Amino acid sequence: MAIKFQYNKTSLQELNKQLKVRVRALPTIKNKESALRMEVKKSKDTAHSFEQQMESSVRAYSSMSRFWNEFDKELVKVDDVTLSIKKIAGVRIPILEDVKFSIREYNLYNSPAWYTEGIEIIKNLAKVGIEREFHLRTMHLLDHARRKTTQKVNLYEKVQIPGYEEAIRKIKRFMEDEENLSKSAQKIVKTRQSMEAVL
Repeated sequence: MAIKFQYNKTSLQELNKQLKVRVRALPTIKNKESALRMEVKKSKDTAHSFEQQMESSVRAYSSMSRFWNEFDKELVKVDDVTLSIKKIAGVRIPILEDVKFSIREYNLYNSPAWYTEGIEIIKNLAKVGIEREFHLRTMHLLDHARRKTTQKVNLYEKVQIPGYEEAIRKIKRFMEDEENLSKSAQKIVKTRQSMEAVL
């Protein structure tokens, strides 16, 4: 990225100001990146634990698979998922508060005795599945924010800060050269004047 500047004091002051802003902001952005990295790992681990919990629950109930064929799949339905918002390192993340289910009425006398327990099993499996999916989505949101922050860190560290420093160096050299030329010109004029005065 080429930084546009002019060879004057105003441009030098503006570049110094921009450089200071970026140098001051860089540690904060780096801290944000590391915090997001930790949160991504935490969400990934949580999603993985829910995945394992889901698999172990399904394995535990797989022996009852012949009963599940009798189970009415329309009996349990997810009605609502309650969310709240939490900020993690400046990123708004939804937090799962509650999962609400509705259970269709069924005849206790005509239905198998295990239906009540089956409903609880389905609710637990659904809740674990929803939480796993929720943590995976949270992980993707945080990872996207982390990638953006990493890009900003790289932009500041590798492009903008060195670019501003180089531009400042060029302006200072130009101004020093101009000052040296001016002094040299004054010396030459003074030397000529003193030589003319002698003659």
